[in-house]
Order: sequence, then structure tokens, then C-alpha cells
Amino acid sequence: QVQLVESGGGLVQAGGSLRLSCAASGRTFSNYAMGWFRQGPGKEREFVAAISWSGGNTGYADSVKGRFTISRDNAKKTVYLPMNSLKPEDTAVYYCAARYGGTWSREASTYNYWGQGTQVTVSS
Repeated sequence: QVQLVESGGGLVQAGGSLRLSCAASGRTFSNYAMGWFRQGPGKEREFVAAISWSGGNTGYADSVKGRFTISRDNAKKTVYLPMNSLKPEDTAVYYCAARYGGTWSREASTYNYWGQGTQVTVSS
């Protein structure tokens, strides 16, 4: 089992910044690729960003590329998502997820463990 706890969400004005964190506990963190997904009001859950077990390979949704940066600290068992130049359309519940095997994917169904989510609200 892997337990994931997100933090760092909140209310911010358009153009502002937030940094999400996801703390993991349980099994060996470095065995897992990590991903961030989000679900906005009335929308399906969508891929945001992901990182391989080593941190050497990352991927982003086109909508956040250049604004969000995913990173991880395996010693601290934590993955980060600094978000800059936030837009109202970034408003969503953001979920952290762990995928066994070390390589990341854009497909939510391939992730084994999920956090409870953290709300990000961007006002215009």
C-alpha cells in the first residue's frame, strides 16, 4: 500500500502561483512513477503532469506546459507541482497518483494509488 496526501491548494488570483506537494508513505517510493491529475467542475479527470521514478523523465498536458513544473525528492518521498501564471480554467481538485513500475503515463486508469485531492481555485 502507498498512502498519498496532497497539500498546498487554495484560492489565488489569476496570474498568481501555488505549489502543490504530495507526501507518500508506505512502500518504496522510488518504485513508483508519480502523476498529477485534476478534475474541474462538471469535467472529467484529466492528466496534468507526471514524472518517472528517477525524476529524469517528465510529461505535461499542453494546457500547463511552461507554467507547471513537476519534480520529486525520493529521500523525502514527496512530489511537487509548482504552478505559475494560474488561470481561472486551472480551477479544479488536484490529485496525486502513484504508478508502479517507474514509468509515467497519461492514463489515470494505469495508476495504482490516489490521494484525496486538494482544491485549487483561481479567481479572475
